[in-house]
Amino acid sequence: MERENAWKKYSEEDINILNDICEDYKDFLSNNKTERECTEEIIRRVERRGFRNLEDFVDNNIEIHPGDKIYVNNMNKSVALFVIGTEPITNGMNILGAHIDSPRLDIKANPLYEDTDFAYLDTHYYGGIKKYQWVTLPLALHGVVVKKDGTKINIKIGEDKNDPVVGITDLLPHLGQEQMKKEASKVVEGENLDVLIGSRPLVLEDEEEKDLVKKNILSLLKDKYDIEEEDFYSAEIEVVPAGRARDFGLDRSMVMAYGQDDKVCAYTSLISFLDTPETSKTISCILVDKEEIGSVGATGMCSHFYENAIADICLLMGEIAPNAARRVLSHSRMLSSDVNAAYDPLYADVMEKRNASYFGRGMAFCKFTGARGKSGSNDANAEYIADIRRILDENNICYQISELGKVDIGGGGTIAYILANYNVEVIDCGVGVLSMHAPWEVTSKADIYEAYKGYIVFLENA
Repeated sequence: MERENAWKKYSEEDINILNDICEDYKDFLSNNKTERECTEEIIRRVERRGFRNLEDFVDNNIEIHPGDKIYVNNMNKSVALFVIGTEPITNGMNILGAHIDSPRLDIKANPLYEDTDFAYLDTHYYGGIKKYQWVTLPLALHGVVVKKDGTKINIKIGEDKNDPVVGITDLLPHLGQEQMKKEASKVVEGENLDVLIGSRPLVLEDEEEKDLVKKNILSLLKDKYDIEEEDFYSAEIEVVPAGRARDFGLDRSMVMAYGQDDKVCAYTSLISFLDTPETSKTISCILVDKEEIGSVGATGMCSHFYENAIADICLLMGEIAPNAARRVLSHSRMLSSDVNAAYDPLYADVMEKRNASYFGRGMAFCKFTGARGKSGSNDANAEYIADIRRILDENNICYQISELGKVDIGGGGTIAYILANYNVEVIDCGVGVLSMHAPWEVTSKADIYEAYKGYIVFLENA
């Protein structure tokens, strides 16, 4: 069943709203390339809209009432948001969820070394990447260094127009005959994804000194950030593509940027959540870390921080049953928002055309994820999907039902199955992406707009 292209139905007013949203979206992507930066920006935005930290309520034993707006900051890497409705919270919530981490290169704990008058940072790639895509690009360093005394130093190098950039070199074609014979996964080895950061030696009177390029880099870091080499032990520095999000296409119908998996869903979830009018049901939005490596760790969806936050809210609302938080979740409905592989006619052999998502045709729902025989999948109930269809059709939202590639080729995972473990009614949905997991990904502005509208009507009506 072919779905209509959303661009065909837009009025001039729609186009103006779409453009305003996408301009803000490009700024969000350009300024917030890491999960820490996203968390800081999300909290800044919600505090401006009257949200208060749950810790304030808990520490001061403040009762929570309908209309209260609450956020939870989990280790500066993930956020949960709540707007309390007039119905008992144990009736369940309408939840949006997405992740704010993206594939990248992480700096190792002992990263800095010198070889043949070049200074390098050793890296370990994070998430599923094609390693060869990361060479010969202008790269930036984003992150935080924490010194032993607790001083936290934010690092962002390569984004300002006056900043230097760094990068990973590649072999010239004239000498690359053997390299070109390798499988794509081995053309560039993981241990060769070392970032070149300098070549100028420190000038010293003692000509016997070694590693003078490395020493010069350390001198620069000491002068600018007051950090020592051992401070890398307690650093989280990510290597990401340098540069801003841009309009893509001569018609400006698309966005090209780093990190749209899954910040396109995180951003639209956030702004639709903030723009949703008051509802009788409590609504929530959760934006988490670590999805690209299995949602593990204290800041991933597998952590109990979300359940713990709901338990605290229940207690402060007078819901004292020990299983109150689980009752809330078991009566909740959720859109687990993650990107889908948009149909690319240049790679049609891995797509199944009748069940692919297409640019410009709206939100992409995925009844099940997983791989091959649905392994590791959340598989949404038909009754829930029917109700979602009703809500979207009644509100003139463009959407499509899709899978991620051919049965024996595709598949993927999201956070949906984790919430399903609590008996939440959940389905995957999101925005189609071209060049997913590449340093620069492409999305349709129409799909971004439809996701924004679709999330609002879900929160209001589910």
